[in-house]
Order: sequence, then C-alpha cells, then structure tokens
Amino acid sequence: MPEISLSEFAENLNKIMPVLMKEFARRQANELYKGKITLPQFLILEFLQQEGISKMVTLARVMQVTTAAMTGMVNRLVKYGYVSRIYDPLDRRIIKVKLTASGSTLLKRTNQQRRQMVIKIFGQISAADRQDYLRILTQIKEILSEDISYGAKY
Repeated sequence: MPEISLSEFAENLNKIMPVLMKEFARRQANELYKGKITLPQFLILEFLQQEGISKMVTLARVMQVTTAAMTGMVNRLVKYGYVSRIYDPLDRRIIKVKLTASGSTLLKRTNQQRRQMVIKIFGQISAADRQDYLRILTQIKEILSEDISYGAKY
C-alpha cells in the first residue's frame, strides 16, 4: 500500500470512523445502544465500577461538566436503578454516588456482548494485524491520557 500524507490519513479516518461506530453500535443489544442511557452516563457507570463510591463534584470534574449537569445525568441513572445516592449524615450538601447491583450487571452484560462482538469481527483478521491494531490503539490511548487538553484522565 503506498504511503499517504497525514492529511490524507485524517481524511480517510474521518470517513471510516463514523461507519465503524455505527456498525459497532448496530451490533450491540444493550441499554446504551437502545438509547436508554447516554454514552456519558455509561462512562459514569464505568468510572464508578473502577473507583467505587464517588462524590458528585468528582464525577462532574472527571466528566468535565457542571455539577448541575451531573445531577441530571445521575437522576436518570438513579431512575433506572443503575446507581444510588448516598447523603453525608453530617452535611447533606455532600452527595456520593454508588453503582448498584443492577448497574454492575448492565456493565458486565455490555462488556460480555462487546467481547463477543470483538471476537467475531477480529477473528476474521490475522493475529499479526490484531497485534498491530492493539499496539496502535494502546499508543493512541497513552497520547490521549497524557494530553490534558483532551480532557480528564481516568
């Protein structure tokens, strides 16, 4: 394959990424892709799974939104039973959020579905190409994690 410029690479990637996202989403059968919860709400669930209980202000900072916006996102997650609020008995202004068993089940089911889909799709690609793809994605993740201009690390 002939070498292409960085500009051509960007143009090709801009054309490919929406198709990949749409097709991956189409193959998912969970609340995220049915429109029940949003991607930011799903990321909140994943953060809570990693971190355990978190203050609302911390969630807002991690997601780079206002506490008011975070309240709206968490309200919907509480409504669906995926998280619960914990109020500090000494200061009710301090609100913490915790993943519920239902939220944990949703994440587990979603991750299992995603894993099966990856196996099905990437099983059609050589082991060497899969290794290269993983290496490149890992590099991209590291670049994004180091560059604070792209958002909060977690």
